Amino acid sequence: MPRDTVLIVVLVVVLLIVLALVVIVGQFINLYIQALLSNAKVKLLDMIAMRLRKVDVRTIVFSRIRAVKAGINISTNQLETHYLAGGRVLNVVNAMIAADRAKIDLPWDTACAIDLAGRDIFNAVQTSVNPKVIDCPDTAAGNRKTIDAVAQDGIQLRARARVTVRANIARLVGGATEETIIARVGEGIVTTIGSAQSHKKVLENPDQISKVVLQKGLDAGTAFEILSIDIADIDVGENIGAKLQADQAEADKRRFQAEAEKRRAMAVAQEQENLAKVAENQALVVLAESEVPKAMAEAFRSGNLGIMDYYKMKNVVADTTMRESIGGARPTEQPDH
Repeated sequence: MPRDTVLIVVLVVVLLIVLALVVIVGQFINLYIQALLSNAKVKLLDMIAMRLRKVDVRTIVFSRIRAVKAGINISTNQLETHYLAGGRVLNVVNAMIAADRAKIDLPWDTACAIDLAGRDIFNAVQTSVNPKVIDCPDTAAGNRKTIDAVAQDGIQLRARARVTVRANIARLVGGATEETIIARVGEGIVTTIGSAQSHKKVLENPDQISKVVLQKGLDAGTAFEILSIDIADIDVGENIGAKLQADQAEADKRRFQAEAEKRRAMAVAQEQENLAKVAENQALVVLAESEVPKAMAEAFRSGNLGIMDYYKMKNVVADTTMRESIGGARPTEQPDH
């Protein structure tokens, strides 16, 4: 092969390589210049390596530029590591900038841990700077619009509270959420109203509920710090005590009616048993009376009873029957012999 041909082939290969490098570098030259002019230099080789590792180069470069401009030194390696871990790099950087402006101590590792735990670190920093208000109960989460409790005099009170909280950055990882705050405040309100001797005292000083509940340290173990608990509204509900007494009286009435019905049934059963005994005794009397003619006949045959004695006995029976008839008693019929 002639030397000129070899030279042409080499030049073509070199040009292709140079062209490929220009194309590759051209993709990042704009980002490189932006980072360089912002004093947040990022090497071209690092950008190429990010692309090979499936990392969004623009997100990393812009996050570093934003951090450096805010006076926070975060290396490209730290940003890339958090991105590969599944974190929201831009959100963490914004949170650190906001925390730095608010003089809140928020190290990079802590911010990354909170972000990887699923918490919105930027929103948490905002809440720490600008406290948020939580409605208790949360009307958006359920149908209950008030917290109902009964004082010792039996009157129901229906209250609504507003809890002002501030995010506690140190307890964001592992700390309980807003639902726990709402549940604890609701429990405290119910306990405070339930311990009041009269609902009138609660209506006179509703702020007493806030003071008592706030002293319980309800924010322990949560990701928030309770600043205040304000009773937004409190109304009088039903007379639960009277209703319970009425229900108890109705239950007692039914119980007494059941006991009376039981006694009546026992009396009826006893009456039926007595009637059965009377019938049994009457049968025994009839059976005994049926033996009288036999005995009289036997007395006649044995000579122990004479005809005159028999007539005397009949006269006595007739006289007795007449007296019973005059006295209004039912005559007892005797069989003829």
